[in-house]
Amino acid sequence: MSKIALFGAAGAIGQSIAAVLGGQGRPYRVVGRDAAGLRKAFGTDPLAEIVTWNPDSPASVRAAAEAVDTLVYLVGVNYWQFELHPQLMRKTLDGAAAAGVRNLILIGTVYPYGRAQFNPVREDHPREPHTFKGRMRKAQEDLLMQAHADGRIRAAVLRLPDFYGPGVQASLLHRAAQAAVNGGTADMIGPLDRPHEFIFVPDVGPVVARLADTPAAFGKIWHLAGAGATTQRELVAHMERQTGTTLKLRVAGKTMLRLAGLFSPLMRELVEMNYLMTEPLILDDSALQRLIGPIHKTPYALGIRQTLAAVANGSRLLRRNDLKRNGAVATK
Repeated sequence: MSKIALFGAAGAIGQSIAAVLGGQGRPYRVVGRDAAGLRKAFGTDPLAEIVTWNPDSPASVRAAAEAVDTLVYLVGVNYWQFELHPQLMRKTLDGAAAAGVRNLILIGTVYPYGRAQFNPVREDHPREPHTFKGRMRKAQEDLLMQAHADGRIRAAVLRLPDFYGPGVQASLLHRAAQAAVNGGTADMIGPLDRPHEFIFVPDVGPVVARLADTPAAFGKIWHLAGAGATTQRELVAHMERQTGTTLKLRVAGKTMLRLAGLFSPLMRELVEMNYLMTEPLILDDSALQRLIGPIHKTPYALGIRQTLAAVANGSRLLRRNDLKRNGAVATK
């Protein structure tokens, strides 16, 4: 099996993939800007090679991709800087091709589709984004697939819905999970009762590892769907049943997001994507299952249970650290 590099590895999906590779005994490389963050996430795994990069430096990109067969692209940007997505993809493609990387898998989103013209959405759905973020993500994909057509690299896109899971802070459900464990009010983006789907992040790693070893995967876009259509309200109900509490919710719709956007660049950028909360877009991943076989999907009730447990563990650790700093716990 060939060496895999995870570019933008420090996030939850990168850690999910790394856990699978480590479990298989496969050496892998993690690439990011922050060496300390990479060491914190992967420093205990002897199979992980930690490499920092500067995507603005062609030499740095090429060095980060040297001796790699398959590059998994997970590079994120600030939500208010989506114009960087195609720029970073172009720089990474140039460096990867120069280093002799054979394969590149982009972990993508539903943004390039725009509004769903039918549900569930198959891979042949038109890509007609009506938002800036959708256009930037489409431009990113177009660069990658053109490189495949030109024979520079073998490319594939794995498209995911919204995600959640242990340690996933950039999730629509994160504040609700915190409130379920610690009390307080959960800030959520509504409406909460429209059909939606979520992918449990630990379920992503095994799929990416299988795609990397499947030659027929390249040259195409694939969908990985969640564990079925649900609603945020239903998932909040799971949290309430499992903790025996009733959550206090503060739900922001499009109007409230506009008002909050006067003070927060993140809230301002969420306005144009609010259509995904009001107009269902549910993925069909039957093609992927025909390609690689059955896919394990954690049921929502179990995924919520594991998410709540992670929040509780994190809260206990924070309290213990606070006590240590205040001298209330004896340390060696």
